[in-house]
Amino acid sequence: MYRNIQQDLLTWKNKATRKPLLLTGVRQCGKTYSVDKFARDNFQNYLYVNLESSEKLSSIFDYDFDIARITSELEHFYRTPIIPGKTLLFLDEIQQCPRAITALKYFCENQPELHVIGAGSLLGVALRREQISFPVGKVNRLQLYPMSFKEFVQARDQGNLIEVLSEWPLDRPLPELYVVPLEKLLKEFFCVGGMPAAVKAWVNTHDFEEVQTVQEEILRDYAADFGKYAPASEIKKIRWIWSAIPVQLSKENNKFMFSQVRAGQRAASLEDALLWLCDAGLLQKTELVANPELPLAGFADKTYFKVYLSDIGLLRALSKIAVETIWEESPLYMRFKGALTENYVQNELMSLGKEPYFWRSGNTAEIDFLYESKGEIIPVEVKASDNTQAKSYKLFCQRYAPARGFKLSRKNIGVNLCGATATCSLPLYLTWNIDRYAAVI
Repeated sequence: MYRNIQQDLLTWKNKATRKPLLLTGVRQCGKTYSVDKFARDNFQNYLYVNLESSEKLSSIFDYDFDIARITSELEHFYRTPIIPGKTLLFLDEIQQCPRAITALKYFCENQPELHVIGAGSLLGVALRREQISFPVGKVNRLQLYPMSFKEFVQARDQGNLIEVLSEWPLDRPLPELYVVPLEKLLKEFFCVGGMPAAVKAWVNTHDFEEVQTVQEEILRDYAADFGKYAPASEIKKIRWIWSAIPVQLSKENNKFMFSQVRAGQRAASLEDALLWLCDAGLLQKTELVANPELPLAGFADKTYFKVYLSDIGLLRALSKIAVETIWEESPLYMRFKGALTENYVQNELMSLGKEPYFWRSGNTAEIDFLYESKGEIIPVEVKASDNTQAKSYKLFCQRYAPARGFKLSRKNIGVNLCGATATCSLPLYLTWNIDRYAAVI
C-alpha cells in the first residue's frame, strides 16, 4: 500500500543538510512498513535493528558514543556492511534504548553521510517521561498518521479517482460518475478507517467482520500497552479516559469534560493520564481560540479543548457502532454521525500537517476548525449532510472577514461569497485536496 510519507522520506534522503531522522506515530500505523519499503527502494543495502527484541543490542549503545565502534559492532552482529551514502540504518522501537536516541547527536556530528532513522510507537511518551538527553538541533522529525482517505482510495485500487480530482476546477460540479463511487468509498472509510492492518483486511476480503476482528485486536493491544508502558499510578485513569471518548464526542457541546470521565474525579487528577494518551498518539487535542489572531497557538486556551481519536475506524469500533448503522444511515445515528464526521476531518487535517483549533462565541456560535496557512486563518465548517446553512460560519466571516474559508459536507463542489469571504463548498471526500482549493478561491 502506498503511503504519502514515502515522498517525505525521499526528500529527507536527498537533503544536503540532512540529519538523522526520528519518525513518530501511533502503534501499528505503518512506520516499520514505510521505512522498510523506502529502504529497499532507495538504498544499496539496509540494516534493520529492533531495539525491543534484545537487550544485547541496547548494550551496544551503553559503553560510549563512539560511532565508529557502534557501527562496527552492528556490522559484526548482523553480518551486514554499513556504508555511508549507500546504507540505511533503521533503529526501530528506539524508545526502548534512551542512549540510542542520544547517540543520534553523534551520528549527526561524526558520520553525517550515513542515513539513520529512529522510530518508535511510544517515542512521544518516552521523550516526555524518561530522563533522555535529547539531541536538540541534531535530528529531523517526521510524524506518520493512520492512512488518510486519499491513501485508502489508492489502496482500494481507485487511484484513478485521485488523479482525476487532483486538478478538478471549482466551477464544474462533480458528475455522478465520480460522486457515487466516492461517497461509497467514504462510507467504507468511516467503517474501516486507516489502520493499515484493517485496510488490508478489507482490501483482501471485503468482509466487515474480518475488519472488525482486526480493529478489536488493535484496541486490545492498545489496552495492553496501558498496563505495560504507562506509570502504574495512571493506568486506571488512562482506561477511564479511553473508554469515555465516545461519550465525550457524542455530547451536543463536545468540549472535553473531566467531570464526565468518572464521577468525583477532577481535572488535576486526570490531566497526566490524558497527556499520556496524547503523547502516545492515540488521542488528538484541539484547543479553543476565542480571539482568532496569529499565531493561533499564541491565543489558544489550553484549558478548553476537544479530544478526537487518531483513527476513525477505531472510533467506530470503540463506540460499538455497527457497520449497518453507517451504511444505512439510520436516523437514530444522526448526532454521532456529526461527531464521526468531525473526527474524520480532524484526522485529515492532521495528516496534511495542519494544527487545527476551533472557535466558539457564547453558547451557540462555533467554527469546527481553524488553521493557519501562509499568514492567513482559514475557517472550516463541517456538516455531516448536504445542508450547509451555517449561522456560526456567517457570524465568523462578518466579525473577522477571513479572505477564504471552507464548508465541508456532502454537497457538491462550488464557491460563493459569505460577506467578503470566498467560501468553497467542498465534498468531505475531497478534504485531502483542501490546500489546492485554498490557493485558487
